[in-house]
This record gives sequence, C-alpha cells and structure tokens, in this order.
Amino acid sequence: MTATFQPVSRPLSISSVADLEPMLEDAFGAGGTFRDLLAMLGARPSCLISGAVLREALDATQLRQALDEFLPYPQLVESLDEIRVFRSGAQPVIEFHFAQPHMIPQETAFGVVTVQVARTLSFRIEENGDVTLQPGDMRVRWFGVTENLVVRIRRIEGPQGVQDLLQVSAGNVLSQAMPLTSLTMPTRPARKAIVPAAVPVPPPATIAVTVHRLPGRIRLRVAGLYRNLAQKTRIERHLARQRGVHAVSANILTGTVLVQCDATISAGDLELRVSAIVAGVEDSASEWVESRPWHLLDVAEVARLQGSSTTDGLDPAVARQRLEELGANALPDVRRRSRVGMLLEQFSSLPVVLLGASALLSIATGGLADGAVILSVVLINAGIGYFTENWAETTISSLSRGARPVARVVRAGVEHDLPGEELVPGDLIVLKRGMPVPADARLVATDDLTVDESALTGESVPVAKHAGVLVERDVPLGSRTNMIYRGAIVTGGGGRALVVATGLATEVGQIQRMLAETEQPETPLQRQLRLLGSQLALVSLAICGGVFVIGVLRGQGLLLMLKTAVSLAVAAIPEGLPTVATTTLALGVRRLERRNILVRRLVAVETLGAIQDVCLDKTGTITLNQMRLVSVFASMRLYLHKEGAFRCDDEAPCTLQADDDLLRLLRLSFLCSEVRIVSTDAGLTTRGTPTETALADAALDAGIDVVDLRQRFPLLRAQPRSEQRGYMVTWHDDGGAGLLAIKGAPDQVLGLCSLQSRQGVVIPLTDDDRARIVTENERMAGQALRVLGVAYGYGNDVPEEQRNLIWVGLAGIADPPRAGMQHLMERFRAAGLHPIMVTGDQSATAHAVARQIGLRRDGHLEGLDAAQLEHVPPDVLRSLAQRLDIFSRVSPAHKLRIVQALQRAGRVVAMTGDGINDGPALRAADIGIAMGQDGSQLAQEVADIVVRDDNLQMIIIAVEQGRAIYDDIKKALHFILASNASEIGVMLLATTAGLGEPFNPIQLLWINLVTDIFPELALGVELPETDVMARPPRNPQAPMFSRADVRRIGLEGATLIASTFTAYGAGLARYGIGPRASTIAFTSLTAAQLLYAISCRSEQHTMFEPAACPPNPYLPLAVGGGLALQVLATLLPGLRRILGVVPLGPFDWALAAGTAVAPLLISEMTKELSRPRSAMTRR
Repeated sequence: MTATFQPVSRPLSISSVADLEPMLEDAFGAGGTFRDLLAMLGARPSCLISGAVLREALDATQLRQALDEFLPYPQLVESLDEIRVFRSGAQPVIEFHFAQPHMIPQETAFGVVTVQVARTLSFRIEENGDVTLQPGDMRVRWFGVTENLVVRIRRIEGPQGVQDLLQVSAGNVLSQAMPLTSLTMPTRPARKAIVPAAVPVPPPATIAVTVHRLPGRIRLRVAGLYRNLAQKTRIERHLARQRGVHAVSANILTGTVLVQCDATISAGDLELRVSAIVAGVEDSASEWVESRPWHLLDVAEVARLQGSSTTDGLDPAVARQRLEELGANALPDVRRRSRVGMLLEQFSSLPVVLLGASALLSIATGGLADGAVILSVVLINAGIGYFTENWAETTISSLSRGARPVARVVRAGVEHDLPGEELVPGDLIVLKRGMPVPADARLVATDDLTVDESALTGESVPVAKHAGVLVERDVPLGSRTNMIYRGAIVTGGGGRALVVATGLATEVGQIQRMLAETEQPETPLQRQLRLLGSQLALVSLAICGGVFVIGVLRGQGLLLMLKTAVSLAVAAIPEGLPTVATTTLALGVRRLERRNILVRRLVAVETLGAIQDVCLDKTGTITLNQMRLVSVFASMRLYLHKEGAFRCDDEAPCTLQADDDLLRLLRLSFLCSEVRIVSTDAGLTTRGTPTETALADAALDAGIDVVDLRQRFPLLRAQPRSEQRGYMVTWHDDGGAGLLAIKGAPDQVLGLCSLQSRQGVVIPLTDDDRARIVTENERMAGQALRVLGVAYGYGNDVPEEQRNLIWVGLAGIADPPRAGMQHLMERFRAAGLHPIMVTGDQSATAHAVARQIGLRRDGHLEGLDAAQLEHVPPDVLRSLAQRLDIFSRVSPAHKLRIVQALQRAGRVVAMTGDGINDGPALRAADIGIAMGQDGSQLAQEVADIVVRDDNLQMIIIAVEQGRAIYDDIKKALHFILASNASEIGVMLLATTAGLGEPFNPIQLLWINLVTDIFPELALGVELPETDVMARPPRNPQAPMFSRADVRRIGLEGATLIASTFTAYGAGLARYGIGPRASTIAFTSLTAAQLLYAISCRSEQHTMFEPAACPPNPYLPLAVGGGLALQVLATLLPGLRRILGVVPLGPFDWALAAGTAVAPLLISEMTKELSRPRSAMTRR
C-alpha cells in the first residue's frame, strides 16, 4: 500500500493526537507501514512529531511494529523523544531524537559487543528504497575498540516473505545481511587474532585497580592495556574530557594509567570511570551533545534542546546549575615543562653522556679524583643550566596570561556584561562589531553580521553570517554560516546567538586540548641554533676521533687518549647554544617590560629586529583619539566650535534658533549613536566612542536636553556601520511614520539624499548644492578633520531603498596627533623602516595628518583609497604596497589585505592599532602592536606586543631591543665557536706533531667551565650598540653567519691556536714535554679565551671606542673572575693536584700573559683595518 498525498509547502508540527490520527488512519488503515506515513510527511519542507504523541496514539505493540523498520531495539522506542522529517536534496531524511544516548550490550559470534546509539539517529531513504543510517550515529564497541559503521537496511522478498535485513560495513569490510534483531561485528583484515566468544568482557570492578595514590595524583593498573595502543588512545582521549581531570598518561609497557586530577576525586571514583571507558559503558551523553549537528537545526529546536529562549535566554538559576555541572568556559594553559623534567634534561645531552663516559673510564683506571672532578663539573653545569632554564621558562609562561574576556549575555530577559568564563550552553549572547566570540554558538538573529574566522579556518576574508538552517549535514567548519566559534572576531554588524559549547567542548577547545599536552615549541632561532650545534658536534666528534687515532698511533696510552678525546669532545661541542638563546630572549623580555612594553609571544622578540614596514593606524595610534567637534557645515554655512561655544564663520557669536540646522544636526547625531549619558555631581557626562562623545559633548554645549530628546524619540532599532556600509542608521518612534537618522561617510550619505534642509525648510538638493558640499568636505578633510555626513528621513524602510533622505550637513571632528610624532618618523627612516599610515578616514584627512607628522621627509606622499584598492589585483598590490605611504578609507578587511600584500612581497610587517577594527590585521602581521591604556581588549588579546603607556616612541625602543637581542645571541655564539675551535686546534696540532699532550682531560673540563659558560652569558646581556638603529633591518631569511663572518671566526680561532701553541712551544723548548709546558699552555689558552670575550662585544667597534658600546658590568665580572680562578689554580696545592698543574715562574707568567693578550689585540686591529675607509674618516 502506498499513501497518496498532495505536495504542500508549509512546515508541519504534530504536537497532539488530534493532529496525528487522520494521518495514522490514512497510512495504517489499509495495511500501510510507517514508511508510508513518512512519505506523506516528506511532501512538506519539514515535519516534527512528538514521541509522547506517538505513544499516546498507539499502544506499545503497535508502536514497536510501526518503528521496527528503523529502531530494532525496544529501548530506543521507549526513549523516543521526537521525530523530524525533512528533505536533503531530493531524498527524505528522518531523524529520531531520544531522551538520552544508549549503550546496548548484545551477544554475537565474537562475544559481547556494545551498540552505542547517539541521541540522534539520522536515516536517509534512497531512491531504490534502501534506508541508510548516517555514519557515526550508531557505533559498535568491541572490547573497547570503536568502529564507525555504515548501517544499511534492505527489504527483500524470499521464501519466508518480506524481510528487513541489516548490513553493517566498516571501511571496505562488509558483514553478511542479518535480521534486524541481531548484529554481528565485521571482521577486520588487520586483526589476525579474534577473541573467542568464551572470553567474556571483564566486569568493571576488575578492570582498573589503584596501585598508588596521592591527593590529585592517582596511578591505576588497567586490564588489557599492556601493549594495546588503541586502548591507550581511548583511555587518554575519553578520561581527559571529564571534569576535574587535568592530565592523563597511559603506559602500554607497564599497563598503568597516571591521572592528575582535582584532589576531591577519589581513587574509587577514577576506578569506576576508567572501567566504564574500557568496558564501553561510560556515560557518553556529553560526547553526543557536542557532536550534534546544530547547523541543521532551526533556531526554535536549538532553544528547546538547550532549555533556553531566543528572546530571554536562560534562567539565572539554571545557568548557575550548569556552571557547577559543566565547569568554567575556560581553556587549559599550554603545559609548562616540569622542574623535574628540566633537571633530567640537563643529564640527557650528548656532552653530558660523554662526560659520564669519561668519569667511568677514570674510575675504572684508578683515577678516583679525576672521576670526582668530572662528576662535579657535570653537577655544576646541570645546576647552571637548570636554574637558567627554569627562570626563562617562568618568564616565557607569564607571556600567555591575558585579560579575562567579557561577554554580553541575556538572562531572564535582562542584558548585561558577564565574564566569559561564566558562560554556559544555552546562554543567549549579544554580538557587536569588534568583540571576540566567547564560545561556540548557533546564530538566532543577525544584522549584516560578518566574522573573521581566520584563527580557525585560515580564511582571511571575513565571512557573512545568517540565522537560517543549513541542509547539508557534512559541512566544513568554514562553511557553517549559521554558526560562530570561539576565537573568531566580529568584524561588522551584529546579532544574537545561543551558546551550544563551552570550554574544551568548543572547536578551539579541541585544539587547545592537544596544545595542553604538547611541549612549548622551539622558536625559529632556537631551532636554528640547535641544528647548528648538532652539525658542529658531528664535526667536533670527527676531529676528536682523529686526535684519538693519531695519539694511539704515536704510542700514547689507549685509555689516556680515549679520555682525552672524550674530554676534548665535551669541551668542543657548543652544548649551551639553545640555553643561551632562551636566556637572552627571556632577559630581553624583562628589559622591555621595564620600559612598559609587554611581549606576549617569545618569538616576537626575534622578529622585532627584522621589521621593515610599520603600518600605523591613524586614529588612536598616531592621534590621541581624543576627539572634539571643531566645525559644522549646515544650511550652506560654516559654524565653528571653540571653547564650548558656537561661532559663525566670521568668528561672530551665533544666536541659535529652535529650527536652526546646526541644532538639527546635533540632535540627529546624538540620536544616531550609542552614547550613554551619566549623571554626576558635576552634571551630565558622556560615555562611548571618541567620535560619538565628541558630537554628544557639542550637543550639550549647544544647550540640547539630550535626556528629553531620547525620551521623545525612543529607539526602535539600529543598524551599525559594516564592511559594506560606511554609515550608521537608527529608527525612532516619533508618534507618526517613524524617524530615521543617519550619519557616516559623507559621500555615501550624500548619495542617499535627494532633499536638503535649509533653515528648517526642506527643499530639493541640486547638483550645485552637491558640488558645494563636496568642496567643503574636501576642505575640512584637508585640515586633518574627520568628516561625517548627517541626514534624516521618515518611515521604516532602509535608506538604500528610499534614496530620498534629507541632507542636513557636515560635522568636522579634530583628533590631534600625539606629541613627538615628527621625531618618531625621523627615527623610523634612520633605522631603515618604512612607516605606512592605514586609516578609515578620507584621503584628504589622511594626507593632511601625514604632512603634519612628517610621514615622508620630502612631503611627496603616495596613497591609495579603498575604492581604488578594491580593483587592484593581488599581484599588482604586492608590488604597489611597498611604495605607498597612505591607505585611506579602509575597512578591517582592507587592513588585513594590505598586511598580507606586504608579506607576500617578502617584507616583515609590524601593525599598530588600538581599536576593535584592527584585530584581524594585528593578528596577521609578523608583529602586532597594541596600545595598552586606550586600546580595546580585543586588540590587546590578539597583539604580540602591548605598549602599556600608549607611547609610540616605545616602538623604536622595542625594535632597538629586538636588534640588540639578536646581536647578543650572535656575539655569544661567535665567542663559543672561536673558543671551541682553539681547543680542538691546539690538541690536534700537538698530537699530530708528536709533541705530547698540552691539556689533560681535567684541564679541558676546567676551560669548558671557566671560559665558556660565564662569558657567553655575559655577552648575552649586552646593551644595544649606539649605532644599532643606524643599520638597515636584517634579512630574516639570511643565515646567522655570512661567509665573511665564518672567515672572521676562523681567523680569530686560528689566532687563539697560534698564540697558545707559541706559549706551549716556548715551554717545550725551555722545559721539554711535561707538566710545566702543559701548565703554560693551559694558562695561556684560558686567559686568551677570557680576554677574547672582550673583543666579541662588537663586530664593528673596537674596545678603544667605549662610547660605541654601553658598559656591561657582567662581562668584567666574568673575565676578572675567570682570571682570578686561573691564578688560584696554579697557587693552591689542592687545586694544582686535581688539575695536574705545577707552579709557574715569572718568565712563565710573562709568557702566558703575553700570548694571552695577543689574540685580543690582533682581533681589534683586524676590525680597525677591515673597517670601510669612509667610516675611519668620520671618526
């Protein structure tokens, strides 16, 4: 039997038995099936049937028979909440919604399996009559392994009549068809061993057992975890989602799980949780709620499921209860390295392993004292490394602490601000331009809403949003235009949305969950240094191996040469490079913080020194954003506003009449705003954006009763400025047809007008009048004023449809530049930086401000307007952007496009800003710089650097520090490379020439401890050289050391080798091979390396130019302390015995001192001689 019906277009909601009975009679009266009923309902665009109505209309047997084709388990029929029928393309889709998800155990040929059913089952009726269950809605859990299944229901006619068969497929494996009352797990080809049916699933009580517990730290032994990677993944994923659990680590080699959790969670509770996860019977309601396809549901359905309202939001009591149950809408911090982990890492590097091997060799050959010294060196190095890295890690982790976001939420019909952490699913949030989205939400109403989702999707263009229902189920995140997600930014318009996920349940929360378990990534500079260190280590090991082989061939002892080679390798490998980089970067962050510059990302410190273009937002960054109305052009007459009074263009005081267009402009400007009026002891004050408060203050100066004005014209609705519309519109109740007020970009507002107000009389707007208005607009903009056009009309239509608005006039608002801007532009140019002004103001205003601040020295400014920018191809913009000085009338999307065009041209771009419209560009720039005092919260959250006192001069300080930090790392590395090369070179020459052993292993360790660590750390805190800002920005793609740098390092290393070998040769000639000559060489090399650190302070300037390099008190301490220790090493008997040195005579000291000073002097002379002649002349 097939039911007949006539297609209709109205949605249908069946909420009573009376609505359902006629359809049941038509469908079932002639022996039809439930599918026939669905066919009738499928003619409508959508249909909703209450499960309670079905149960009331049919008895249990009838209902089970009716639904048996789709729901094979009685539990599902009894739990049925409602049925939705709609079409996806040409095919009907049926959704069954249940009161809760189900876990249904079932016996199969392979043992017990668990059928897991989501709260929603979606079926598609194919053209051939087959019914396909959507993948993932029904899952089979088999001994903890989850398979995503495709379930198909086929109807066949056979000898036994009509039969419905169910077929399950997983991947390419297809099970045999079977009756709906049974279910067989498909066999996977990858699984060779099948657990026999006789082995039952262990009961939950025996799966997880506590083996160790402390408050907040519990270890469990889990049955079946040993060597079971799938089980490990399952436990970690599911347990980490649960409230109160901070970290989960499952070990498949020990079969145990370590859980870090709230101290209030007991071991017994965790045993039950883990057992439930392994057995596949855990409560997975939250999992299914999170995965519900909210974009497929209409707004009313979303509100019903969330127990909320699209107008009044949640009840506060319900919200408090959900907050207690679900926890705060917060994301975990990125996990820091533990102190224990940092300490253990000090003993895991290759140099430490070699040291340990050397200590074992010494002890094995009877050198207990040598072994003790080596172990002491290991501990000292580990202590220095640990305390340095722990301090740096603490500094770095503090960078990610940002301000707490605030959300605008409606509860019980009342709109108010709420900390973002207190949002819960079901909350109704209000969206406004510039605000960050605090949680994942389903839109319920929009007004030209556009959202920047680049942080989630990578798509740089803002996305237009709507509140409609999407049809396709599997829609990518970036195409879900009726959804908004945490981490996005509202770039235009506004709207309202119902929160559907908070905290870790959000899309960004899933990413953050992975980040929380991921180590802090290396910065590019740290990675570059680590790779360089590895390469140098390999070269050093090869040379040390050569020393070992040559020494053995020349008759030296095998164990002695092995210890010498190992010790030389330890001394030669620059193991401290990453530590030096991290410490120097962290110290730079602290120095910047003392200058009121907050660095929020460590990698930003590296990038600061490479900045080439600085995009400066005009309003609030170049200017003070302290606006005031200075002139009004109305009734073809100019009015000036000075010292709280209005004057005519001839400076005569104005007598304002009630119908004067100046007053009309001020009234309309106030109505068309979001300014709040606050009553204080001193009178009325205004709160709002600088532009709107400037207009409101002028209205108060003119004697307008703004409170009465709003009472007489109550606001009906508002349309904020958006990406496509450069003006704001408000509609007001005037007791008649309705008043429309508009203000914004003069050219756009003027284009909507066909009439004008002239002294209260409405007359046509002629072409001559338009030309005069345009001329006045250009004149005011040329005076660096921000100009707004004001108009009004009547009715409820949008202005674009009317085109007959009444023009009132122009309002010119001044925003003076900050003090010192001309000097700042000069410093930018001197540092090789290209300043670019990016503003939403008109071109004439932007050029006027640029001339005031001296954006270009020659005054020849090149700019591009947004109207022109729209038509410039990306390839052309890429080359054009580098030559331009001004971008005017730009939107947030334009700012983003400008930054990306510069980056595609290979430029390193910094973007400054303080407003909510700067957010996308700040995030996209290589360095985003936000203002701290007057900047918006959004700008500060997405920026890399925050200037706390809004002093733009600090940008130059930040760039200077960035360049200095990079230079300091390079200086320290320069010193390490040349010093290590000298140690290897001296040992290699002596061994090759058969001149004995200049240094024993302990002496090499001493050199490594005294001359490497402290001088390299001191070089890492050098202050900027005086000419650091006179150099061009470095190329971030270039290697740290050029060929010239490598030649210089090689030359200086050779100088150290030559001087030390000279001292050693003189000692050999005087005393022969023995400890005396070795002690002279040992003292000479140690002192030479310490003094050589002084030369590494600058690549261009010598030590005879103290003014070029600011004093560094740490370097004299490192050098002087090292020299003092070296003297003590030859004077103290105990220390002499450990190091294997002997006392030196006056000649020996003079020889060692002379050869130690020589490399420093030669290096300084080389700098002087290699300096360009022009530079020498200037001196």
